[in-house]
Amino acid sequence: MAAARIRVSSILAITVIAASLSLASTTTPQVDFVKKTVSSHKIVIFSKSYCPYCRRAKAVFEELKEVPHVVELDQRDDGQDIQDALSKIVGRRTVPQVFINGKHIGGSDDTVEAYKSGELAKLLGIAGKDDL
Repeated sequence: MAAARIRVSSILAITVIAASLSLASTTTPQVDFVKKTVSSHKIVIFSKSYCPYCRRAKAVFEELKEVPHVVELDQRDDGQDIQDALSKIVGRRTVPQVFINGKHIGGSDDTVEAYKSGELAKLLGIAGKDDL
């Protein structure tokens, strides 16, 4: 009888673990949206229109004469859900979140640092900021 209880208990535990793994691997429409957007554009910025850090990140690309695809989360009905999806994908919920050629660059400080170091120009395949 005790062996049967252990077996049932083990089967239940395995079932619960399998179900949770299955749920973790499912994607939401917002995760799909983020992945599709990032893979469809050279430069993507997930932003909020009123955010000064977002403006700073966008200004870097303006300085480089590059036009990013900007998703203004505060102007979308599903903006909060997309922000949650970004958290699942990159581990950060803050904005901006910048991607170049499908690669996550980071937020405003990361983008400015990549610009100053010349890494951003390399990723974009353009002349460095000193060469402009």
